[in-house]
Amino acid sequence: MDRLNKAMTGRQVRPVKVVQFGEGNFLRAFVDYMIDIANEQGRFDGDIVLVKPISFGNLDNFHSQDCQYTVSLRGIVDGEAKVINRQVTSVADAVAAYEEYDKYMELAGINTLRFVVSNTTEAGIVFDAQDRFELTPPESFPGKLTKFLYHRFELFHGDPDKGLVMLPVELIDDNGIMLKKCVMQLTALWNLGEEFKSWVENSCVFTSTLVDRIVTGYPKDTEAIEWEKLGYEDRIMVTGEPFALWVIESPKDISKELPLPEAGLPVIFTDNQKSYKQRKVRILNGAHTSFVLASYLCGNDIVKQSMEDEDIRNFMTRTIYDEVIPTLTLPEEELKAFAEEVVNRFNNPYVKHALLAISLNSVSKWRARCMPSLLGYAEKFGELPKHLTFSLAALMAFYHGTEIRDKALIGHRDGQEYRIMDDMEVLTFFRDHCEEESRVFAEAFLGQENFFGQDLNRVAGLTEAVTGYLEDIRKNGMRASLCRIS
Repeated sequence: MDRLNKAMTGRQVRPVKVVQFGEGNFLRAFVDYMIDIANEQGRFDGDIVLVKPISFGNLDNFHSQDCQYTVSLRGIVDGEAKVINRQVTSVADAVAAYEEYDKYMELAGINTLRFVVSNTTEAGIVFDAQDRFELTPPESFPGKLTKFLYHRFELFHGDPDKGLVMLPVELIDDNGIMLKKCVMQLTALWNLGEEFKSWVENSCVFTSTLVDRIVTGYPKDTEAIEWEKLGYEDRIMVTGEPFALWVIESPKDISKELPLPEAGLPVIFTDNQKSYKQRKVRILNGAHTSFVLASYLCGNDIVKQSMEDEDIRNFMTRTIYDEVIPTLTLPEEELKAFAEEVVNRFNNPYVKHALLAISLNSVSKWRARCMPSLLGYAEKFGELPKHLTFSLAALMAFYHGTEIRDKALIGHRDGQEYRIMDDMEVLTFFRDHCEEESRVFAEAFLGQENFFGQDLNRVAGLTEAVTGYLEDIRKNGMRASLCRIS
């Protein structure tokens, strides 16, 4: 069977407009996929060069396939389970920053270059005061970017038209703002001069982005079957879900230069992404956090199974529509459409999302994802949202264990052990308090300001409600208790 290559895809050569730090699955199934569609429709007309920003690993599979690969999107589309395959041809080359340093730095001199995309993990955008300009390349991603920008600044003699637009997709708040801050700190640390500092400030654009798509990666377990279906061998294919959203917050309007919405792609340009982030965190992530622990104790193991459980599905939809959406600021129709898509995504038959995987660090997740909705609802309506309140009691029931082993609290479901993963402070608290009388336990938990940033016992009626739900769960079991409020 032949390996996928540019002769098979009929790839067109286009001007390089994008340098991408990171060759991983997400960027290739998200950014590069979108740019490929925009190219096909004549909207962008630009190629991408991938940069491997770390010293380990290799790019052999990329080069053996001329950087051509398949994106296979799998999920519910228009009410039906579908698989949508696309040969992505937008990537022109892949370069290793360490092994091919000179070739990598030559990218800074490409006249048509305009965008820098990055996904170097949440730990990638950090200021490292020990990083050095003379390294080839500097160790940190901000260090690599700063030196790359400085080289471009020198090559084009500070031409204001040769600034670049940064599009980081790392999953941290205000990723563009944080990246610019790091670049400016390194500029000062390395004494790169006021002219360069001014060029970065005035000619470069640092956007902050919000991205959303589940990318499940390379289908290692079924690769032979996948190749047979495709009719060719593809060792860098990527699988993911059809849903996608890219919100780009920019201090300058770049929508004409990156006309992805005109290609029918789910990209939103805005000067404030806060409401979109709030929508995602509270509806998508908040739904996960509010039902998964209860669902697990009801006997389910994955999200899809939970959605086929009428009791859990009803609990989740009531949480979203009755308690979360009323606290948000975007138009109600838009929020409901997003919520419908969330339910659709949870029903994806191709994604087996384990509830125990989602349960990791549930205390901090509940604070970030559910607590704002609970407090907002209570403030707006003068009463507690019962499903979100119940989710607190369900969390307490799930975190029941008296033994910490191998950095996990050991819980039990139907006589079988499960591992509860969280910060040691959290695990120790539950180990020491979980067998207390319900009221004492609830007061102790809600009073942990280290967990919640405040004493939740001060929220009118919350202690009594959580105590009642927890007592009911202990006496009658999770499912019976959950069904009583749904």
